[in-house]
Amino acid sequence: MELREQRGMLAALSTLIILQVVMLLALFAGIRPHPPETTPLFGIAPFIGLSIAVAMAAIILRPEARFGTVLSVLAAILAALSFGPQKYFDAQFGLIWPAVLGGQLAIIAIVYGAITASRHRA
Repeated sequence: MELREQRGMLAALSTLIILQVVMLLALFAGIRPHPPETTPLFGIAPFIGLSIAVAMAAIILRPEARFGTVLSVLAAILAALSFGPQKYFDAQFGLIWPAVLGGQLAIIAIVYGAITASRHRA
C-alpha cells in the first residue's frame, strides 16, 4: 500500500471517529438532532462506542497491515449504519446531511483503500 492510500485511510478513519464522537455527545447532551437512544436490537450509545473502538483499533494497527485493513472495512460497515444511503429517507436529513455526506465520503475512501491494498498484496 502506498503512503498516499495509507494517509487516505487514516484520514477517513479519523473522520468517522470524529463524526461518531459528535453524535454520541449530542445524544448524551440531548442536543437535536441526535441519534435515537435505542434501536430494536441494541442501545445506540454502546453501538457507537463499538464503532469508535474498531476505527481506533484500525488506526493503531495501521491500514497497511492485513488485520488493520480488515478492521478498517469493519469500521466502514459499522459507520454505514449511521451514515449509509438509508439516511436520505430520514425525516431529519435536512439537519444531518453534512455528517451523512462526510461519513459516506470516508466510507468510500476506506473501501477504495482496502481494494487498493488487496491488489498490492496479490
